[in-house]
Amino acid sequence: MNTLALHRRGLPARPTLRSHRSSFSPRSALAFPQPPPSGAARAVGCAAWPAAFHSALGTAVAAVLRRVLPPPRMELRIDVNRPDAGIEAELDTLYGRLHSPGDPIHRCTRLPALLPGLVFHHREADGEHYVYVEDPARARLAGYTVFNRLIEVDRRTDRHVRSPHSKYAPAYQGRGIASAVYGWGLDRGFCLVSGARQSEGAHALWRALARRRPLRWVALRARRMHDLGVSIPPARAAELDTRMILLGAGWSVARLHAQGLLHPPADAANDAIRKRA
Repeated sequence: MNTLALHRRGLPARPTLRSHRSSFSPRSALAFPQPPPSGAARAVGCAAWPAAFHSALGTAVAAVLRRVLPPPRMELRIDVNRPDAGIEAELDTLYGRLHSPGDPIHRCTRLPALLPGLVFHHREADGEHYVYVEDPARARLAGYTVFNRLIEVDRRTDRHVRSPHSKYAPAYQGRGIASAVYGWGLDRGFCLVSGARQSEGAHALWRALARRRPLRWVALRARRMHDLGVSIPPARAAELDTRMILLGAGWSVARLHAQGLLHPPADAANDAIRKRA
């Protein structure tokens, strides 16, 4: 029932939140059938019909395009901010599972001590690696890191690259724990690729690791990694398909290119395809 009908019945009109409004105007013939106008209203309606029709048609086309076309790329990349309360609750649950016989996390293997006073538990599931960091003195979990597979790359590349994501309690942040775990992954020979979005802390961590490991920029397109070099313009870095890559033990840029894991820049690759066509 529209606002006009509510007023006629003496009922208060309830404002509709913008996020809950239909893609169509409430007065649009495409939203729901309207009773035919009468008298003078019919004459006015007939005169305004072409404009109303074009407006409704434009709204319908825009709605279809929103469903078909990809969403616009976000320019702000370093904007992740996880609530500390949620992290603490999740870590409490994981700590209970870590010490519950029969739970998959309970079957983790221990890694050599990466930092004093902490115990590092590791498990692998479907090619992804989980490292849980326990503080036995406080009987709690400090946090964990997951080395995820990348759905944006092909099978050959998937064997050698992982995308790490971490959650650590506030009391354990800034103590080099995530850096030690990332170093463990790099020492295993994984090349680490950053996620589409990062927190400020994660971005600082990658920059710190770049002082010890080769870091480059890559573009993930057509299930391939395209080499963008060691520095790129800020506008290019803001695009969601642009990532950072840290080279793991035994890897070099030349070897990545030689094994077909790293390809020329995306624009150059597209030009080569157009020339062959």
